[in-house]
Formats: sequence, structure tokens, C-alpha cells
Amino acid sequence: MTSASSLITRIERVADGDASITFVGSAASVGDVEAVPYKRLYDDARAMAAALQVRGVGPRTHVAILGPTTRNLVTAIEATWIAGAAAVMLPLPMRLASIDEFVSQTRTRIIASDAALVVIDDQLADFLDPQPGDPPVVRLAELATSARLLGPEAYVRPADDPDALAILQYTSGSTSDPKGVMLPHRCVAANLDAIVRAAAIEPGHDVGVSWLPLYHDMGLIGLLATPLCHGLDLVLSSPQDFLVAPGRWMEWISAFGGTITAGPNFSYVLAARSLRRLSQLDLSQWRLALNGAEPVDPTAVRAFLDAGAGHGLPTGAAFCAFGMAEASLAVTFPEPGAGMSVDVVDRRVLETDHYAASVATDHGDARELARLGRPLHNLQIRIVDRVTGAAMRDREVGELEIRGDSVTPGYYGRPDATAATFHDGWLRTGDLAYVTEGELVVCGRIKDVIILGGRNVHPQDVERAVNHVDGVRAGNVIAFGTEGRRGRESLVVVAETKEAEHTQVREAIKSAVYGVVGLAPEDIVLVAPGTLPKTSSGKLQRSLCKSRYITATL
Repeated sequence: MTSASSLITRIERVADGDASITFVGSAASVGDVEAVPYKRLYDDARAMAAALQVRGVGPRTHVAILGPTTRNLVTAIEATWIAGAAAVMLPLPMRLASIDEFVSQTRTRIIASDAALVVIDDQLADFLDPQPGDPPVVRLAELATSARLLGPEAYVRPADDPDALAILQYTSGSTSDPKGVMLPHRCVAANLDAIVRAAAIEPGHDVGVSWLPLYHDMGLIGLLATPLCHGLDLVLSSPQDFLVAPGRWMEWISAFGGTITAGPNFSYVLAARSLRRLSQLDLSQWRLALNGAEPVDPTAVRAFLDAGAGHGLPTGAAFCAFGMAEASLAVTFPEPGAGMSVDVVDRRVLETDHYAASVATDHGDARELARLGRPLHNLQIRIVDRVTGAAMRDREVGELEIRGDSVTPGYYGRPDATAATFHDGWLRTGDLAYVTEGELVVCGRIKDVIILGGRNVHPQDVERAVNHVDGVRAGNVIAFGTEGRRGRESLVVVAETKEAEHTQVREAIKSAVYGVVGLAPEDIVLVAPGTLPKTSSGKLQRSLCKSRYITATL
């Protein structure tokens, strides 16, 4: 596949093979399981591409797509690509309480992306109220009907154009100031090849299993585009099916012989709980359990491996990686089969001297950080001083920068953001990190660091400690710094709880935080379940939470 820099050619080649995609749960059109050979999917996509072409979609145009994971949605994505257009995947609402915000963000992305057409699932069509000047909207069911009437023979194949956009990926949390990451075919193709190479993926042997949202790069590129363009068998479900019953993920891997899957850290926490209740699973063939999209918690990874051991899950399946939308997806991968590797450093030295000093695991200020592997093929990373730009040595903490074939040329319609992010061909990531023995270790986001008494405290450390407090909803804790009563930055913790009595929860949080950073929070705010702000991909929105705290709108 490496000879083709266009997704169109890659999809065509895979359609000649024997691989298939199996839709399970609500993603299936008929029943709970629906197996579709890529050849049939390609025929359906050609017919739908013809229906798009009739509506003015073609090379260098953009199609905004909104809907839950279904066979029709996947067909629409492939149809957009083979029509020569760029897919603009619109996030679904994370919580029902944020419907108004969801509608506003959706419209902002549609306008900012210069979409020629909006394809929307019937279930969501009533939420979108088009305004004068907005692009035309077509319901997904209507598009599918048009496709059946036209047939695949009506499709007109465009010429391959490696520089044309394949995906316009809006970064998580974009609202009034969205940033659309431009991903040409050549960038996506380069990253797909690097992923297959670094993960040692073998079509015909490996089977991917995914419930990840298709509006997120890990779901869209990692576990949809990779199978579609490299002939990997795929089992696909929806995020809703996973969240309702996380154990289904494990059951699908067992039932379909899944060898490769991926998810954020919280999904493995939920999977571990499910594995303790499930029986008669066979996870022995599971090869790569990629953990990414949010900070990796080594404790959670070990708990997941322990829970899966009784089902045959190999310890070496743990696969802690780093990626970002601006690099198409993947940046660093560990060695397949090696399992999780951690770096144990002195927390105080890290916070005060910005240096990752190795210590024993029983050291009083030990902090465990997951090693995230080495750069993929044709990608480079470096750590630089945030002020001077000077290159840092091993174990010195600075800002992570990347460059390479799969890195975006910039942000769509935002030359200001592009200029602020790139310099001398390097992309500033905004991540604090260091390198040791050639492997990347990420400490946190620069903008989230809390400065307390000259120490750079990472909110993830505080949040992980509070996550283990009884009464606190794990994965629903935010820590940030704000100006305290004495004019100095102080620590605030906001946590979701179901408990009616808050006194004991507050005291337990205070104790847990003191044990991590050596001081108690100046304020602890307990909120109802489902109210902490999160991005469309489920990441905590610390800056928005801080803003709501300051304005007393939590």
C-alpha cells in the first residue's frame, strides 16, 4: 500500500480482497451482528459517492457528517473520500444537559469548515435548524435511498490528489474559536503506513475491534481508515453500546478473535471492572491493547491486566502510546508485545528542577510515568526549552515538538494559529515531556500546570489521587490553580459525587491531596454526576471548569 498516497486507491485495492467489516450492536442495520465484505461496502460507497456528486460534492470540497456509528455512516465516510472530498466529522453530544451547547458548536464547525453539504442522521436532524446562508442539509437515510436508485455505476472516479484534504479534524473542545486540523491524503497515508509498520499489523491474521467514536482521530483513522486502507478485518460498534455495557467490548474481542483494539485510560478502568464479573472469555489472542487519547495511569493499566489474566490476556498486550490530531494520529509506539514500561521519578525534583530523576518505587516522592515508545517511521520528536527554544538533554523536561510526513500543514482558515504553532518546520505540541533511552514520556499539558510555592504541580497527579476516594466518581475530577486569598496561586479540586453527605468526602479528598502534593486544597467543590465539563472525546476541560468556578457557574 505504501506506493499509494491517495486513500481512494487504497480503498479500491482492499475491495479486491477477502477482508470484511462486522457491525455489532446498534451499529448493525439488521439484528445485532452484520458482516459486510469490503467489496460490498465499496460498491455501496460508490453508489453513495454518486449521490454526493449529484449534490455538488467533488474534489476539494468538504462534507460535514453527523451521526452515531452505523453501517450507513461508515458508507458515507468512505463515499466522501472516494468522491475526492474531505470528511468533517461532527461530534455527538456527550451529555443531554449540553444540547444547546452541542447545537451551537455543531453550527460553528459547519460554518468554519466551509462545508458544501451536511450529511446528518435522521435521529439528529431536528436538532439542527439551518440558517440563511448555511450549506444544504441531507438526511443520511435520504442519501442512502438516492444511492440505491443511482447504483455504483453512476460514480465518477476523481483523479488521485495527494495534496487534497481527506479529513478536516476539529480539535477537542473547540467552541467559539475552532481549529480545523488539515489532513491531506498524503499525511493520512503516511501515518497509516507508519502505524501498520510500528504495530506489526498483519492483514489476514489481525482483527481490529473498536467502539471508538468516528468523530475522534483514534476511532476515525486508527480503527477505521487503517482497516479500510490496509485490508484488516474489523469489528465495529458504537460508543453508546460500550458505555451502556463496557463488558461487551471484552465479549466482542473474545467472540471474534480480536487482536488489536484501542481506548482512552478510563475505558480500561471500566473494562477491568467488567472482567471481574465476566466468565468464559478467551482473550489469549489479544495482541495490542493501545492506551492513548488521555494520560496513561500505570496503576489502572496494571489493574486491567490483573483482571484479564484469568481470561488469558497476555501481559505484553499493554500498548501505551502517544498521538495527536496534528500528526494525523500516531506519534510514538512502544515495541509490540513488550507490555507497559514505566519510568519512576522523584516528584519533587520534577516539579522544582524540571528534571526526571530516577528513584526506587518505594521512594517517598516517587511518581510513575508511562513510557510511550519511540517515534514512528518518518516522524521526529525533540524536547526544547519553552523560553529559549534550546534542545534539552535526556531527562530534562521541556516542550515536546514534532515534525515529519504525517504532520498537518496547518489549521484551516487560521493562518494566525498555524504561525503560532509552527516554527522552522517543527510543531509545538503544548505538552511537557522528556526523553529517556530514546522513549517519550509525557508529564502533562503546559497550560494545565499549577504553580504552588515555586513547584510545577501536574493536575493529573492530584486527580488520580482523588479518583480513589470513596464517594468520588472515578474519572470525574478536575484540579486547577487559581489566585487564592493571599494573592498567590492556590489549589482547587472539583469532583463529582453521588453521596448526599459531603463532609466525609471532603475530608478524604483533603487527605488524599495532601498525601500527593504535601498541602491541602484551598477549596473543594463537590458537584452532581454528569456536570463536569468535558470535550466531545471525553477529555476533562480544566480551563472551562476553572472559568465556571471563578464565575460561580459550576
